[in-house]
Amino acid sequence: MHPPPRRRRAVRRLWTAALAALALPLTMLSSGSTPAQAAALQCSVDYKTNDWGSGFTVDLTLTNRGTDVIDGWTLTYAYAGNQKLGNGWNGTWSQSGQNITVKNAAHNARVAAGAAVSTGAQFSYSGSNTAPTSFSVNGTPCTGAHQPPIAVLTSPSAGAVYTQGQAVPLAATAAAADNATISKVEFYDDTKLLGTDTSSPYTLSVSDLAVGSHSLVAKAYDSTGASADSTPVGITVASGPTVVASPLQLGVQSGKSGTYEVKLSKQPSANVTVTSARASGNSGLSVSAGASLTFTPQNWNTAQKVTVTAGNSGTGSAVFESTAPGHAKASVTVTQLAAAKVYDARFLELYGKITNPANGYFSPEGIPYHSVETLIVEAPDHGHETTSEAYSYLLWLQAMYGKVTGDWSKFNGAWDLMEKYMIPTHADQPTNSFYNASKPATYAPELDTPNEYPAKLDSGVSVGSDPIAGELKSAYGTDDVYGMHWLQDVDNVYGYGNSPGKCEAGPSDTGPSYINTFQRGAQESVWETVPQPTCDAFKYGGKNGYLDLFTGDASYSKQWKFTNAPDADARAVQAAYWADLWAKEQGKGSAVSATVGKAAKMGDYLRYSMFDKYFKKVGNCVGPSACPAGTGKDASFYLMSWYYAWGGATDTNAGWAWRIGSSHAHGGYQNPLAAYALSSYAPLKPKSATGAADWAKSMDRQLEFYRWLQSSEGAIAGGATNSWAGRYATPPSGKSTFYGMYYDEKPVYHDPPSNQWFGFQAWSMERVAELYQQTGNAKAKTVLDKWVDWALSKTTFNPDGTFRIPSTLQWSGQPDTWNASSPGANSGLSVTVADYTNDVGVAAAFAKTLTYYADRSGDTEAAAAAKKLLDGMWDNHQDALGIAVPENRADYNRFDDPVYIPSGWTGTMPNGDAINSSSTFDSIRSFYEDDPAWSKIESYLAGGAVPSFTYHRFWAQADIALAMGSYAELLE
Repeated sequence: MHPPPRRRRAVRRLWTAALAALALPLTMLSSGSTPAQAAALQCSVDYKTNDWGSGFTVDLTLTNRGTDVIDGWTLTYAYAGNQKLGNGWNGTWSQSGQNITVKNAAHNARVAAGAAVSTGAQFSYSGSNTAPTSFSVNGTPCTGAHQPPIAVLTSPSAGAVYTQGQAVPLAATAAAADNATISKVEFYDDTKLLGTDTSSPYTLSVSDLAVGSHSLVAKAYDSTGASADSTPVGITVASGPTVVASPLQLGVQSGKSGTYEVKLSKQPSANVTVTSARASGNSGLSVSAGASLTFTPQNWNTAQKVTVTAGNSGTGSAVFESTAPGHAKASVTVTQLAAAKVYDARFLELYGKITNPANGYFSPEGIPYHSVETLIVEAPDHGHETTSEAYSYLLWLQAMYGKVTGDWSKFNGAWDLMEKYMIPTHADQPTNSFYNASKPATYAPELDTPNEYPAKLDSGVSVGSDPIAGELKSAYGTDDVYGMHWLQDVDNVYGYGNSPGKCEAGPSDTGPSYINTFQRGAQESVWETVPQPTCDAFKYGGKNGYLDLFTGDASYSKQWKFTNAPDADARAVQAAYWADLWAKEQGKGSAVSATVGKAAKMGDYLRYSMFDKYFKKVGNCVGPSACPAGTGKDASFYLMSWYYAWGGATDTNAGWAWRIGSSHAHGGYQNPLAAYALSSYAPLKPKSATGAADWAKSMDRQLEFYRWLQSSEGAIAGGATNSWAGRYATPPSGKSTFYGMYYDEKPVYHDPPSNQWFGFQAWSMERVAELYQQTGNAKAKTVLDKWVDWALSKTTFNPDGTFRIPSTLQWSGQPDTWNASSPGANSGLSVTVADYTNDVGVAAAFAKTLTYYADRSGDTEAAAAAKKLLDGMWDNHQDALGIAVPENRADYNRFDDPVYIPSGWTGTMPNGDAINSSSTFDSIRSFYEDDPAWSKIESYLAGGAVPSFTYHRFWAQADIALAMGSYAELLE
């Protein structure tokens, strides 16, 4: 069957201001929503208990399903029995007869639209314990909007393997809410509709799935038109009969046993014997049961167990193969762990889920997607895009895998994959030889809102000289830049076809395609961007491709351009540092030495992120013409800025190329551990003449930056800029400075404010904690002591193991102007926590921070909190694909947001979507209307409930696994 025709909606025509400068890679942030006019309170309450017969704990989750913030709440409900309140948490609980009242605590009074808060209590009782059926918040019954149905794909099982041509049995259960009924269930392969069933039991048999991995989804519709899709289930279709094993990764502690299961992918005509044995690796691991298993034509699909036993000493991995005549073999990697390494076993279990091809985290090329799910809008505006960030997390994940198993081939393979697909080849950047380091680029101002663009190029503004281009060419013998581009359309959904070495090959091209977004000032959100190819050959867009939407010039040349996200390249260096340490501890340093050398090279080029955008002098830089051009390292602030970028003509005879840095430094992007490694760790010292010295100065400057940005409470504020408003404007009077750079509360982007996400705190402090753990650096400890105390004071652990950590931060005041010899107390800089979350990705980074800090400092509270975070997500939030929690996405009301296109400008996207003054986010991305989750958005835009999604982001799953491995190494 074919997908239904795209549904087109009337487009609202209104002009809204939007976002950022020449190249602004955003991290994985949810964009903020724009509140509508005041509306009636809408809410829902989830009620869960842990009952032991004479008492119980209750966990209540209040979700704001309206469009306005709830500022302060009182929740009421009643019991029908003799339940007696003992104590409560995350709120003030009281009881009058059978009536229960819960008033918010100070830290969870504010519930943003689409957000949720949790509270809980303990009760005693006798007799029956019937759950309450109605709840009210602030006197309003929590009826809310109609709740969507629930869909669960019950067949096939996750990880199942089928033979090509074999029928794959799809089955689903579905339940409707609010007295509605189920009208139909659709079955999808990723975004392709396979078929529909209108009556229970909901089933479909599919026999034409291609060889490879498939992500299957069931989508239920109810009688009101509301819909919901199931959690994806990954399967594999093999070219012929095969032995199927699960899991593919197994950890076994010394002196103990573990099991994996085997079965056949296809019914045989006669009995088949599957033999399992160690094929290579650690001889301390052996099959102790299930070495020979018989499968009949009747039980071929019933799993049988193979037991692997580990000796009483030793560690390391072995590959076990399960083979059968006429069948492809199955391979399982079993790793012997030290007897106490529970968290290493968790690492391997989650690693197995992430790397199982059937689970949908990777493309056919092995590239990590941003998320398993396709409908997700954050910085990547589609789930099957990816970022340099995801590649860097893959490197770190494989480095940890090498530590646990001793197998370093996967770490090296991850670097090779990144080098092949995310570092532009010479064919992608063909005219760097024409780059003139004495005039790196032509100045163009950054403007406040998208409707002010295009920004005029101004060759009359002086720019400084690039002091590192010559030494980089001398060190590496090439004009090409060795750094990752930040964004990739892995499945070529947009259709540009900018795969490595190709320029606008088009929609028919398969595989990853370089793309870019964010070009129009700090107010441009992801909802207001116009995606464009990195190699613009004028094949798509308007008469000048997409170029004249961003910069104003007399004429335009076909050109290539790339943007680097420095935090991702620094994380790649960070991963290489740990890989080298861990490999050497195993006596295998030579296994990773070549890859570590490439990381040193990447770090050398990463210095471009230290420079002012146009290489102007750093400090009190006001006025595009008045601010003097730099003449060398006086243009460097030795911090990691938001990006660096480079580009040039596609015509190799055209004779021009350019490079720029960024003038904006964000606290969340710094990485002093990488700076330490690139300056002081011999295998990672760059080849260039001044690279190691620059990074040594950068490490000290970054630590000063953290101290300068640290609020009186302990959190780290936004950052600083050398170019106020991105055009060297005059900053507000009295603005404090850091080495002449102006304090910027929300550097780089404003929608949502770039300083409000607690994830930047956890990411950044984790790097500081690693530096402290490795070196004992006193400056790092000073910052961490205060930050850890603040963060723990804002963290809540509930009796059932769940937790709440900060989510959105709000800032006031500014730091004292920096005095390196006598740092100020920053009594005028303050932070408050606006709301809280159980985001598992951020919690993992937080846990890692606490783990590294506790290991060096001996702080027992930090160590205990790290364990609680890891145990809480492991015990409460696991599913077949990993560890994840539901999210309400109120910001998805912005699918209809206008995208500013100048009047009279017209063009087309590769799929034919029109680009004009009536364009919206959705109208230039009509592929979303074929997504199985689209009806949730359509219903929400029509006034329905805030949609809920459970996302499996690659970076988050990797970070959770890494947190388990780090805890095992340092604290277990």
